[in-house]
Amino acid sequence: MLGIDRDKDVTQQMADELTQTVALDSTDEDALRAVDITSFDTVIVGIGADFESSLLTTVALKGVGVRRVVCKAISERQQTILLKVGADQVILPEHEAGQRLAYMLTTPLMLDQLPLGPEHSIAELRPAAGYVGRSLRALDERDRLRVAIVALKRLDQVIIAPPLDTLVGQDDIIVVIGPTDDVTRFADLS
Repeated sequence: MLGIDRDKDVTQQMADELTQTVALDSTDEDALRAVDITSFDTVIVGIGADFESSLLTTVALKGVGVRRVVCKAISERQQTILLKVGADQVILPEHEAGQRLAYMLTTPLMLDQLPLGPEHSIAELRPAAGYVGRSLRALDERDRLRVAIVALKRLDQVIIAPPLDTLVGQDDIIVVIGPTDDVTRFADLS
């Protein structure tokens, strides 16, 4: 793993964490070629608040032939621009973390939620008191909510596609998948 930063102090701080670190200008195509950047399958552009540098680095990486460039953005507008100049994927960590926090605050039994595109998600839920001791079959809401129970976490064990006659324990975690609105409704029911 190679880490690049303009600031030599930053690269020295990360030297023990990464295989190799280099201080260089990531917007300079010649400098990127000199470190053989195209030998890496994926390059992550995680430049902080300096959008111009992030944009120019993305263009430079694509210009030298990097196959996959993943960028960080702080707004949907930045995401759109980075995709237009060649980024293969753009993440919005602050936006995504905010959405996850909002779901967890508004749905207290939801422990975690992972979006699977713009309309679907997978979520981990604590069972409500009314679910404890009931079978998964009794909780099955696929017909009404289009939500499927895909796993059950019990202690250190994960049961994938648990049998519908499995009884839900108080400390179990139910893992469901489906349209995000239905996953949230299911969590509110639990």
